[in-house]
Amino acid sequence: MLLTNGSLRLLFIAQALYWSCSLIGITLTSLVGASMAPVVELATLPLGLLMLGNLLSVHPLSMLMQRYGRRAGLCLGAVCGVAGGLLLAAGIYIDEFWVVAIAPVLIGTYQASAMYYRYAALETVEAGLKGRAAALVVGGGVLAAIIAPEIASTSRDFLPVPFAGAYIALAGMAAIGAVLMAILPDGGVPARTGSSRAVMAELLRRPIIRGAIAVSAAGHGIMILVMTATPLAMKYCGFDIDVSSNVIRWHLIGMFLPAFLAGPMIDRFGPRRVASLGALMLGVSVGFAVTGISVSAFLISSFLLGVGWNMMLLAGTSMLGEGHDATERGHAQSLMELGNSVTATVASLASGALIAGAGWNPVNYGVIPVLGFAMILMWRGAVARRAVLQTQA
Repeated sequence: MLLTNGSLRLLFIAQALYWSCSLIGITLTSLVGASMAPVVELATLPLGLLMLGNLLSVHPLSMLMQRYGRRAGLCLGAVCGVAGGLLLAAGIYIDEFWVVAIAPVLIGTYQASAMYYRYAALETVEAGLKGRAAALVVGGGVLAAIIAPEIASTSRDFLPVPFAGAYIALAGMAAIGAVLMAILPDGGVPARTGSSRAVMAELLRRPIIRGAIAVSAAGHGIMILVMTATPLAMKYCGFDIDVSSNVIRWHLIGMFLPAFLAGPMIDRFGPRRVASLGALMLGVSVGFAVTGISVSAFLISSFLLGVGWNMMLLAGTSMLGEGHDATERGHAQSLMELGNSVTATVASLASGALIAGAGWNPVNYGVIPVLGFAMILMWRGAVARRAVLQTQA
């Protein structure tokens, strides 16, 4: 599919570039925040405001793409990534914490736009290949897992002020992404529908939509919470940045490599079975995380955290498509990304305080009830969908 579908190739490469930028943020931004913050509780504020930028951008970007096509929204998001990376580098260079804290809001807009890459992939293939198409684009992150740690390590000391060079590299990769999105075919603009509020309210009344959003949001929020807390927890345990970078590298491999299996599994076995397997992986991740503070415990739990996220994100995306038509596309996708953004924002803002106040184990144990609630909503949606199909038959 990558060889024959030019749009998928562009989205695959753009995804690799985005996640390379994201890895720099994951690995370095909480550490930069910890070194510059006036109090320890503000260490994860920059990452929290990145998620807030994501939250504030997902709906406007979706409506922009609903009206003008994919190219406009995806290109705008990447340009914001360029601006955010340059501003953050400047904040580090002048040693101003509040600039470092606010600049990630723009990077959050880049993140919000990149989350629509997988939806753009769905529009390039026929129905029986949609799981594979979305998975291939998400799988572009495998390249990021391979190259991004080296970019972060090499560039962080490139300028006289530590870490500033890494964000210059982030801006450069976002600029390449903007060029790629500028040449992406739009794939058509769906017909206009009613007011956003009315359409979104109607979508939320459908159990299948609520279940799909719950699966995706739970997986994403859990991943952000634990992933953001991991470098801080490892720092408090005495591990240096190179060790935590390697753990994050394996986390990213877990996030993206399974996509090449999860996509075909969704097309063959259905998204709900794959989502359930993803929830199981997240539960096993918790089991490893609470066994101790060894490097191997951090590494294995982080890898499984990525695997569970991958399965739940792709399964939720596939389920969402079962509950809306083409005219509702932008609103439905906006609802899912709003759900992801809300949970990610809360998780990233809370992670620093939770690690400092409650500790590593309580953060992980809090994952279990969230997973249980998401699974209940998902299977209730499945029952409602089956009833509708039987009525139509």
